[in-house]
Amino acid sequence: MIKFSKSHEYVRLEDNVAYIGISDYAQSELGEIVFVDFNVYPTLNPNTEFGSIEAVKTVSELYSPVSCIVLELNE
Repeated sequence: MIKFSKSHEYVRLEDNVAYIGISDYAQSELGEIVFVDFNVYPTLNPNTEFGSIEAVKTVSELYSPVSCIVLELNE
């Protein structure tokens, strides 16, 4: 199951693990992504900023769509 936020982040639940990312639409609007910065804490709350994504066109903040405990990052 995948749920999307209004700011185009998503959460996908698989075997009690939630994966957070950005929608295909957000990726296409950003264009070429040049840098991703994470400000991750052990736990996140809904709508908590946890990083930013820098593209050739702009920089956008990333917000957690759910409450969660961060297990790992995809570097």
